[in-house]
Parts: sequence; C-alpha cells; structure tokens
Amino acid sequence: MKEFVEYLVKNLVDKPEKVKINQVGGSHTLIIELSVDKSDIGKVIGKRGRNIQALRAFVNSVGNRNGVRRVNLEILEEDGDGDEEASSGE
Repeated sequence: MKEFVEYLVKNLVDKPEKVKINQVGGSHTLIIELSVDKSDIGKVIGKRGRNIQALRAFVNSVGNRNGVRRVNLEILEEDGDGDEEASSGE
C-alpha cells in the first residue's frame, strides 16, 4: 500500500524527493501519513480537494481488496517549529 501511494504522489508533485510516507496500523484499520514539501501541498490536495479525495478513494479501494476494512490517508504539514501535525482534510 505504501508503495502505491508513494508512486501516485511522486507523480503529482514537483519535488518527489521530499515525499515521505509512514504506514501505521493493524489488520482492520491502516493509517497512511503523507508528508510533502510545503510548496507541493496544494498539488496533492487539488482544487476543492479533488486530488486528495481521489487518492483516498483509490487507497480505500486497494485496501478493501487486500482485506483492510478502512484506510485513512492523512497529510502531515510542518508547523513553525519543524514539527509535523496531521491534517485530515475531511
């Protein structure tokens, strides 16, 4: 799943080397945390959130086929201290 999301996101952004993906979860719920360069966040989200909605739909579809009931795709954004916080976007 991680490789699938990485492939999709790296093809959307201008700085694919800055894409970081962390996969957390168990057998029923999977959380995928996505971090991109600050200048690329808009490209991942898209106009009116269409890109991130499509990514979440793809991820849920693939997850359901692989026996995972729910997959959450979260975008992590850096705050002023360099720490990251989750943005659900829903």
